[in-house]
Amino acid sequence: MAFNKATLSFWQHPATVLLASIFLAVAATASPTHGAQSVNGIAAVVNNDVITYSEVRQIVEPRERLLRSQYSGEELNKKIIELRKSALQDLIDRQLIIQQFSKDKLEIPGFFVDERVKDVIRDSFGGDRNAFIKTMEAQNFSISKFKSLEREKIIVQAMRSKNVKSNLMVPPGKIEEYYKQHREFFSSKAQVKLRMIMIPGKAEAGAQDPQKAMAEEIRGKLITGADFDKMAQMYSEDSTRDLGGDWGWIDDKTLSPQLSEVAFKMKPGEISKVVSLGTNYYLLKVEARQGGDLKPLKDVRADIESRMRQEQAQQLQEHWIASLRSKAYIKTF
Repeated sequence: MAFNKATLSFWQHPATVLLASIFLAVAATASPTHGAQSVNGIAAVVNNDVITYSEVRQIVEPRERLLRSQYSGEELNKKIIELRKSALQDLIDRQLIIQQFSKDKLEIPGFFVDERVKDVIRDSFGGDRNAFIKTMEAQNFSISKFKSLEREKIIVQAMRSKNVKSNLMVPPGKIEEYYKQHREFFSSKAQVKLRMIMIPGKAEAGAQDPQKAMAEEIRGKLITGADFDKMAQMYSEDSTRDLGGDWGWIDDKTLSPQLSEVAFKMKPGEISKVVSLGTNYYLLKVEARQGGDLKPLKDVRADIESRMRQEQAQQLQEHWIASLRSKAYIKTF
């Protein structure tokens, strides 16, 4: 049985070629900072196939360089070990997929690989075959090795596609349930236009702090018609004093959680009660609200269905890979 072009229509051509990314990143179980990883050996055995530390180093080196520029010491060691363990599992899974391809007696026509090489030369090297060859030589790759790697890459992609149904069905009830459980995904960002007065308290005064009494007096004036901006200019001690306490449009992450909770429960034109926070006292006024509107289900149904199809596909992939693992002999070193 052979895969045809329709079967492989999912194959995407990258804008640039990074030879180190031909495969998924793979991991070694050797120490990330000591000599064990510099000596080649067996990283894993998958049935009758071997994954070597040489393959591991070749693939993870770019990612490790990035980690070494970001972390150091024990944190660096931990990050590298996590990367290698996770990536080694990816490479083991890749080998299981290739083995299953052989068991199923499937074939990839040779011209697919030849076309892939031509596409790479055209898209990433401007059609310059010599530049392509020089780049591979710099990476210690031969043409035959590159073709072999590309063939295996196509096999993995084709087998993953073959084992996921293209007509996955999502029941309408499940779409509605997803919509109710993830309302935040389908709501516009809520904002309020806020003014605020901050009165610094006196910690040593305790419950009898005269500053709190002053804040209550200011609130009384505001409720009876005093201009908030003028009161803020007279009494507030925060950075917006000269602006009449104007914070403009804010979202629910701008203020501390306690102040944000108060602000987003208020109606336009409402003056808050005195809010005690730390040693300070706050008065808030919401002038307007916008956003926070939930999009109708009919407008997001297609998006939800697409998300749920992707989740189903991922679950099928994981189940299929787990079945391959369960039937294989796998040993890591």
